[in-house]
Amino acid sequence: MAKPVTMPQLGESVTEGTITRWLKAEGEVVEIDEPLAEVDTDKVNAELPSPVAGKIESLLVPEGTTVDVGTEIVLVADNDAPRKERVALADEYPTAETVARPAVEELDPVALAPRSEGNGRGEVKDAETLRRTRSSPVVRRLAAEHDVKIADIPGSGTGGRVTRKDIEGYIERSGAARGSVTEGPMLQRIEGEERAAVYEGDGIQDLTSIRRAIANRMATSKREAPHAWTMVEVDVSGLVALREREKAAFVEREGVKLTYLPFIVRAVVESLRENPMLNSVWDGDRIILRKRINIGVAVDLEDALIVPVIPDADELNITGLARRIDALVKRARAGELGTNDVSGGTFTVNNPGSLGSVVSTPIINHPQAAILSAEAIVKRPVVIGDAIAIRSMMNFEVSFDHRILDGGAALRFLNAVKGRLEAYRPEGSIG
Repeated sequence: MAKPVTMPQLGESVTEGTITRWLKAEGEVVEIDEPLAEVDTDKVNAELPSPVAGKIESLLVPEGTTVDVGTEIVLVADNDAPRKERVALADEYPTAETVARPAVEELDPVALAPRSEGNGRGEVKDAETLRRTRSSPVVRRLAAEHDVKIADIPGSGTGGRVTRKDIEGYIERSGAARGSVTEGPMLQRIEGEERAAVYEGDGIQDLTSIRRAIANRMATSKREAPHAWTMVEVDVSGLVALREREKAAFVEREGVKLTYLPFIVRAVVESLRENPMLNSVWDGDRIILRKRINIGVAVDLEDALIVPVIPDADELNITGLARRIDALVKRARAGELGTNDVSGGTFTVNNPGSLGSVVSTPIINHPQAAILSAEAIVKRPVVIGDAIAIRSMMNFEVSFDHRILDGGAALRFLNAVKGRLEAYRPEGSIG
């Protein structure tokens, strides 16, 4: 019998994935844990290992298609029985698994175009209609944005499927045809919403899956969690002197640069132990206080932001944190993070100071309770007692979910972080 392989949940809160490339073709043999496909989710790009061994009987989802978690994407035959016999057997003796599987027409209309059955929703469609109307999410979105009917476009894909290039070319040709008679901006509408005006010479950039995910997650966070924020100034002069003294030897000894981030993360995890409400999540009619302290570290990728996680960060010292952060940042920028690397975070540390920011109000990484931002270190005059001194100062902000925390709790946490960072001395040790 053929065993279906479904789209797995590649990380918490992941609800869908896109098959970017099949690594196996129909008729090929696959072993357990051998890569089946490359999958793009809103968090990572990853290879999908096969949970079963056998021969690829049918690829149910075309490349470039986005499907929900749990959708069957490929059938793997675990014996040598002819496919027709297996299909006939399944039709005669349907199992619960077979009945629950979505109609194949919804996933691969080209393969079943000659059949006269409906699509499982009471409609009967011919092959020509199926091949032109079934398309990838990108094609459907472009068609909706530009008020284009996919059925009107000649398809160059497999079985006449309309591809992204087909629809972009059609839109470009249509726009050129309208150019001589259209004046002013074109107002586009999608799903009843008015779009922004597009003027001649404007550029339009399609959203990547990670950018769309960031947009959706940030919107959800602002919509679901009532944000509040607070800030403290921290005198890190002692820490700056300590790092300056130790950084050359540290690189030579450990093979990684000594940045300020490991010190900040260490201060954060120790302060979270004393203030556990910041290491929690809102859950309807209750608050869940996380036992583990898993710190997400925001990494700038120029065109996106990703937050790899350091699990059990409270068990690492400064050196251990420096190594772990260095490895995660390098893998993030190389696109080599796996789903485990971006899952399970309980608190997030943002570091906009590395880009020169001095004040920011970060959005909470939903559903976490809070997020901390560490700003740039700036030398400026500070009153100490009755004297004025030049000190290295750093701003720290915490945005927090006001359903879970009040300002007092957030400030107690921030002041704990502040106290730990200000305790470093030039003659001290890294630890």
